[in-house]
Amino acid sequence: MAGLIDLLTGLVLLTGAVFILVAALGMLRFPDLYSRSHAASKAGTLGSGLLLFALALYSGELAIVARALAAFLFLLLTAPIAAHLLARAAYYVGHQPWSGTKIDELAGKYSGDGRTLRCRSHDD
Repeated sequence: MAGLIDLLTGLVLLTGAVFILVAALGMLRFPDLYSRSHAASKAGTLGSGLLLFALALYSGELAIVARALAAFLFLLLTAPIAAHLLARAAYYVGHQPWSGTKIDELAGKYSGDGRTLRCRSHDD
């Protein structure tokens, strides 16, 4: 049974490492801040979660499993929100998307002061 857990732990570790490698490659290869933050938040969170799962699987102790689960939940709740807030702040200060971007859904949606989004119900 211990050999099976070791094998499964190794597979989960490798899978997590591959996702983290994909996130790192996305950070290097994607053309702008917005797509880079997407790569870092999605693949990085999944890779880190898999590494934490491998830790919990290997240890088998309830205290370590609970801490790994808590850390994964914290990552799952904070990484996408942080990426969204950083991307919105970048857009707010005027960081332009990549020139190949086809659709800019926020273009023209900010009010005259540039600080708040306009809303149809308030503009009418």
